[in-house]
Amino acid sequence: MATAALPRTAREIRLAARPEGLPERAHFAVAEAPVPEPGPGQVLVRNRHFLVFPGLLTLIGGAVEGLPLPPLHAGDTLFGPAVGEVVAAPAGSPLRPGALVSHLLGWREYALVDAAACTPLDDTLPDPVAYLAQGSAPYGALTRLAGIRPGDTVLVTGAAGAVGTLAGQTARLLGAGRVIGTTGSPEKAERLVAELGYDTVLLRGTGRPIAEQLAGAAPAGIDVLVDTVGGEQLAAALGAARQGARFALVGALSAQLAPGRAGGGPPVEPVGIDPFRLVVRGISVRGYLGSEHPDVEEEWTGRFGAWLRSGGIRFPHVRIPGIDRAPQALRELAEGRHFGAVVVELADQAVSFGSCRQDPKETAWPGRRAVDTGVARDADR
Repeated sequence: MATAALPRTAREIRLAARPEGLPERAHFAVAEAPVPEPGPGQVLVRNRHFLVFPGLLTLIGGAVEGLPLPPLHAGDTLFGPAVGEVVAAPAGSPLRPGALVSHLLGWREYALVDAAACTPLDDTLPDPVAYLAQGSAPYGALTRLAGIRPGDTVLVTGAAGAVGTLAGQTARLLGAGRVIGTTGSPEKAERLVAELGYDTVLLRGTGRPIAEQLAGAAPAGIDVLVDTVGGEQLAAALGAARQGARFALVGALSAQLAPGRAGGGPPVEPVGIDPFRLVVRGISVRGYLGSEHPDVEEEWTGRFGAWLRSGGIRFPHVRIPGIDRAPQALRELAEGRHFGAVVVELADQAVSFGSCRQDPKETAWPGRRAVDTGVARDADR
């Protein structure tokens, strides 16, 4: 079953205590656990990379019911999207040692995964890490909910995050005429325009209301909203909505990343939504849930791979080396200190797809600039 001698133990990140607000390093523990032996229908995977995502803050906080993922309690190992290499598989399994797979048991060096919960990876994307990109949600929101049309003016809130950096580029590739973003950092705003093709970016926290900035940036109004934030920015978008505007909600960062909160619940400040305006403008507001659109993931992956290879899109992300730094990476994500996705890198050697070899130290591939390794000073939501 196994291809080589395995260590007896491996490290994983556990929740040591549930925080009252945003988690600190002390709320997590780096634990040693025995490397498990796969049973029938199970696969042992050596994780190479895993994603740090804001939804973990909601799961840790435990403040919201009805989520598609279980809440985390003290003593639980964290989890999330991961890419790894199969090291042991049951007899008769189509998965073989050495195969690359994606699954949802990140935050540990070795994962025991049900074979049915592993997705084999091929060379559709030129880098295995790109399978951790959070682009299927905005792609699905734009194609399934908003029905983006040529020439549309699109607003993306939280544009410098893992979703927003891909949402704006995707909107442009799907025909948007003007793409506007929001962020809390002047440095990130410059990058969004210079590197990712945003037409203009509105700055939160300048003393000038987002609604006022949006009125100046889109005097004729907006047609589509891809909202990752909620709160004041959602209200501003409603005020700027044109007749028949389509709003797709894919996140609620104003609640998840608010200091002193448990990662969920309503926005930090109550925001009045005028139902009369929704009616007379014919505005649609829908939340995007990936499980309701099972065909989107494969469709997005195919288009994403083609766009990456042609240079039509970039995948901004930062790679954090070592599982020990993962808890701090989650805190930095909450503080908005990175541009794009945040990925923890466990690999100590290159991972390859045939001739497309990707060294962990070399982070550029055709069609995109080298990955961001800097730390910005302000929040990106």
